[in-house]
Amino acid sequence: MLIQRLTFASMFILIFSFSMNSCFTSKKLSTASIPVVKDFDLERYLGTWHEISRLPNSFEKNLDRVTATYTLREDGKIDVLNRGFDSTKNSWQEAKGKAWIPDAQVPARLKVSFFWIFASDYKVIALDSVNYSYAVVTSGSKKYLWILSRTPQMDDELYTQLVQKAKEYGFEIDKLYKVSHTGG
Repeated sequence: MLIQRLTFASMFILIFSFSMNSCFTSKKLSTASIPVVKDFDLERYLGTWHEISRLPNSFEKNLDRVTATYTLREDGKIDVLNRGFDSTKNSWQEAKGKAWIPDAQVPARLKVSFFWIFASDYKVIALDSVNYSYAVVTSGSKKYLWILSRTPQMDDELYTQLVQKAKEYGFEIDKLYKVSHTGG
């Protein structure tokens, strides 16, 4: 299996544009009023998550079979590995970054960085508090939304409930892209 890493230049453009979008988010698109989950346990959140759906974004264009893997580092930060298959290039793409919790009082609001000093918000706004089997994540802007699961498939009824919750928060759910997890 061939894994291609994003080039330095493309990674810079990707993170810079994501960070700048977060910095200049209009009030209408801001997620500041959306609460993050309470009683977030980072240890339980670690591991691999499968992307079930997302709002389209430039840095995941043409990617399916997308996963995000979070691993605790010795320094208390989190290694992030995002990976997806680009069928137009017939190859795997991955991006490595790091995340951290800037305020221990709000552990479900993290910062994530894939390049140097640029960091974006990572807000867990819905979570299966019993089994940590699903999560809904956004950034500082309603342009970004991910529905995640520990497995590549999600129960339709649960998915519908999570989409409805996203709609109540003001996300454009009609634009959600359902990620395919089929293929070799």
